[in-house]
Amino acid sequence: MEKAFSEADREAVYRAIHERRDMRHFVSDPIAPPVMQRLIDAALHAPSVGFMQPWRILRITRAHIRAQLRDAVERERLLTADALGERRDSFMRLKVEGLRDCAEVLVMALMDGREDYVFGRRTLPEMDLASVACAIQNMWLAARAEGLGMGWVSLFDPQEVAALLNMPSGARPVAILCVGHVERYYAAPMLETERWAKRRSIEECVFENEWPSAEE
Repeated sequence: MEKAFSEADREAVYRAIHERRDMRHFVSDPIAPPVMQRLIDAALHAPSVGFMQPWRILRITRAHIRAQLRDAVERERLLTADALGERRDSFMRLKVEGLRDCAEVLVMALMDGREDYVFGRRTLPEMDLASVACAIQNMWLAARAEGLGMGWVSLFDPQEVAALLNMPSGARPVAILCVGHVERYYAAPMLETERWAKRRSIEECVFENEWPSAEE
């Protein structure tokens, strides 16, 4: 079996990684069912701690539930703005979701009964959440390869959304995903373009052997 991808395939993988964006602007054209199925399949093939596969995906097809999710996000957006102090006005100018216009809304959740899974989680129980994040990233990269945009919305009260979607005790929503067609991809991450933050350098993120001291 050939170990390395062909040069074209390899470049395609890195292109998807570097061109992936957290999209907030969509056009409402529907996504073809086979394409949507491929995105879901990509998520379900993510790595997971102890092969527990802790992800559960709720596809929101009812307009009134989508509207209720948007209301929940708006309430948390205002609370987040108040918590940001002097950055409140800058935050309020940002577009933080595309729930009104995107073709598909998915809620990614952690399953119930996770306490029964010990493999890989005895000292790091949060690895179930890391596994769900891998599933989201798989879908994000697949969406970019399909010419679609995806946005991750995390501004909501988990208990409120869990109740709205009738989740069992122990299950927890971790992301509202907006998926759909876009007119264009952002040339750079929107929060970077808006000067909210900037990408960190390799030197800031990669250390050798031990954490550097503050004096270095």
